[in-house]
Amino acid sequence: MTYEEFADARLGALLRYAVMLTGDPHQAQDLVQDTLVRVQLNWRRVARTDAPERYVRRMLTNQFIDWRRGSWARRVLLRGSADESVPAPADHAQSAADRDQIRSWLSRLPRRQRAALVLRYYEDLPDGEIAEILGCAVGTVRSSISRALATLRAELVEVS
Repeated sequence: MTYEEFADARLGALLRYAVMLTGDPHQAQDLVQDTLVRVQLNWRRVARTDAPERYVRRMLTNQFIDWRRGSWARRVLLRGSADESVPAPADHAQSAADRDQIRSWLSRLPRRQRAALVLRYYEDLPDGEIAEILGCAVGTVRSSISRALATLRAELVEVS
């Protein structure tokens, strides 16, 4: 498989995953673009792995977790936060409202916990694969998910 074939086949899935991690489609596009540049530069090594997609997902996850260290973070920080005084366009579909609420809750979690939740419930990966992607022990994955869910439950109780 060539890099171009891989990128064509997996771009949509990587973008959806990145949106769930970042909570912002624009930041997700930046994250995926930067990751795919790194993948292209290292394609021979990536293609030799047993599961190139898993390897790339790990690269993307690591870049998301460490995003404050590199030039990508400086671009995000310079762009600043969204102006909350400008109302978002109305979307009357309940599913879109639910999706926005989930993204909002996820954005309040620490990056590693958010990544663990997205990998478990959005990507439907088992603990072992999540641990491999995050570069930690299976027990750490379980405790991260447990803490994240406890935080989300507490926020849900506050909202109710």
